[in-house]
Amino acid sequence: MNFKGIVKGLHHITATVNDAQEDYDFYTKLLGQRLIKETVNFDNENVYHFYYGNEIGSPSTIFTTFPYKGQGVKDGVIGSGQVFETVFSAPKGSLNFWEKRLQGAGVEFSTIQSFGQSKLQFKDPSGLNIAIVEDENDQRTPIWKTDDISQDDNLIGIHHVVLAISDVKESLEFLQVFGYEVTAKEGDFTKLESTQKGAGNSLVLMEAGELPRGKNGIGTVHHVAHRVKKIEDSLKIRDYLVDELGLKVTEVKDRKYFQSIYFRIPGGVLFEVATEGPGFLVDESNEELGSSLKLPDWQEPKRKQIEAGLLSYKK
Repeated sequence: MNFKGIVKGLHHITATVNDAQEDYDFYTKLLGQRLIKETVNFDNENVYHFYYGNEIGSPSTIFTTFPYKGQGVKDGVIGSGQVFETVFSAPKGSLNFWEKRLQGAGVEFSTIQSFGQSKLQFKDPSGLNIAIVEDENDQRTPIWKTDDISQDDNLIGIHHVVLAISDVKESLEFLQVFGYEVTAKEGDFTKLESTQKGAGNSLVLMEAGELPRGKNGIGTVHHVAHRVKKIEDSLKIRDYLVDELGLKVTEVKDRKYFQSIYFRIPGGVLFEVATEGPGFLVDESNEELGSSLKLPDWQEPKRKQIEAGLLSYKK
């Protein structure tokens, strides 16, 4: 049994971060992403949930954050059993632009070669490991543009994530059942792709080596979500994971913009399976995306209370 073709690739990455203002400024003003949805953490109404992405928040372009400043959440530890690095995709010929832009903003970065591509590595204000690779084969549209970043340069979406794993063999076996296949190896790194292949559909497993065990908290990725077409696909996956592999999987969670299940893979990384729809246009027009706080129907009666509990920030 495997889920090739059912698991399409990545849907989004969600991280625990510190300050809402610095997070918003970094991802929209420096990295040129669009804030496509301002809502709250459905499990903690005192914390924003920011969704960044391309113009309409297409699955595989989405990076989301929980700004937990003031909530008593400690700094996390990036290590084994976690997403180690989130890698964004940039258009052909744009990497020099990003080097200059990061340098101009005082963001320290390094450049390495990874699977035949140049990769800029740096950290966001909360300490997350972020990278940019230039991929001429990434044809996802529509790309977002800003006043000072053209569509020819701006980031297209998530390219892949790097997972830090202690037991790579067991995780590889699971991921090949889950719907990914090994397409390349490079030292301690193994690249896997879904049947759709390429940017937005790739994972890289990294042997954790001497890394400490990851600890969730500020400056760490909380989970990585994979996309499926419909909830029936998620339920089919859930049944297999529970009945055949004995994994603990949540019931379906209604996230308004998609429906999800969650579980930890062998190796410890928290995975989500999210439906591609209904998407972010269900409660805002394209022009309005990210312009105001949106709440699901079940939270709407408490809007005033929720708004009062959130720390303010300026767009």
